[in-house]
Amino acid sequence: MKVYCYERCTTCKKALKWLDDNGIKYQLIDIKDDHPDEKILRDAHKKSGVELKKFFNTSGQLYRQMELTKKLPEMSDDEKFKLLASDGMLVKRPLVITDDAVLLGFKEAEWTEVLK
Repeated sequence: MKVYCYERCTTCKKALKWLDDNGIKYQLIDIKDDHPDEKILRDAHKKSGVELKKFFNTSGQLYRQMELTKKLPEMSDDEKFKLLASDGMLVKRPLVITDDAVLLGFKEAEWTEVLK
């Protein structure tokens, strides 16, 4: 299981604590320095079953600076994947990828259902 996180993100800290408290093993990946590439994102999107826009960190500074709320509706999926792959700070975090599932953000009930 791969967990893409940003060390200064409080949601990521809560998620990692939850994983540790529940004895779940994971590979921690710094989403800023070692962000998922386009292939990883495409595979994760396909496996997740959620809309591509859910993969964007809509509360992030970069998202707001780039005014993506206005731009995303006009972009193709290919353009969105390229954009997400360009900077890990655009990706919603934590991003968890297992053999069977993809989790975006930290919702304890969802994580309990999928990971336990």
